[in-house]
Amino acid sequence: MSHAYDIVRGTRARDRLVASDYITHMIEGFHELHGDRRFGDDPSIITGVGRLSGLPVTVIAIEKGHGTEDKIRRNFGSAHPEGYRKALRQMKLAEKFRRPILCLVDTAGAFCGMDAEERGQGQAIAENLAEMMTLRTPVLSLIIGEGGSGGAIGLSVASEVWMLSGAYYSVISPESCANILYKDASRAGDVAEALHLTAPDLLELGIIERIIAEPTPREDGAPAVDLSVVPAPYIAALGRELSARLSELSALDDNTLVRDRYEKFRKIGRWMP
Repeated sequence: MSHAYDIVRGTRARDRLVASDYITHMIEGFHELHGDRRFGDDPSIITGVGRLSGLPVTVIAIEKGHGTEDKIRRNFGSAHPEGYRKALRQMKLAEKFRRPILCLVDTAGAFCGMDAEERGQGQAIAENLAEMMTLRTPVLSLIIGEGGSGGAIGLSVASEVWMLSGAYYSVISPESCANILYKDASRAGDVAEALHLTAPDLLELGIIERIIAEPTPREDGAPAVDLSVVPAPYIAALGRELSARLSELSALDDNTLVRDRYEKFRKIGRWMP
């Protein structure tokens, strides 16, 4: 099994922390906000406001859930179009008050069911990409687990993108890519290496700005972070780092914020002779 595919499999581990864990232990006074004012509320995406180490922020997070019942309710982190429209609604509200935005991304991809397509899944994600590019407030996206396809990029057109060391970020899942290229999902390990989806690869390619080291799992396979300790030390430290960077970005004028974000994405894939 390839190292890259080991990372992918690790993001799907039953005991891995999900977005709600980070919100609980990192965001003070979090108040959740619901609905897209068009169709309904999508539990796959959590939005709300709170304080990150004292800094007022808007939080938008893709939530996988804990336990079978919660995972089903959250659609295993695969959001519907109303989830992305809810996220955009909160982004525009944050822009109005120039409140920094923190996005927590953890999804194998947006939901591809017929009902999602009928309600405009592709358009909802495309609108997020376009609107996020010109938001006149700082946006920092953190990939905390899976960063799959358009479902992830729909919340990742940010001033900066950070990744946990055990996360991945890719245009497609290794299994889907192997099916398309070889008609054989068992070759996902080979494909994972070719996709360069790990944090070190993406940092080298200039697609992300920072890697956050995760605690090493214990030898018995149990999570390294003990959530009975509130807040978990590494989550608290991460919160301070995120808050400090968002405060620095908030000091920039609006035109600089938008220009820098535009240039960040324009340079991805640029070929230099």
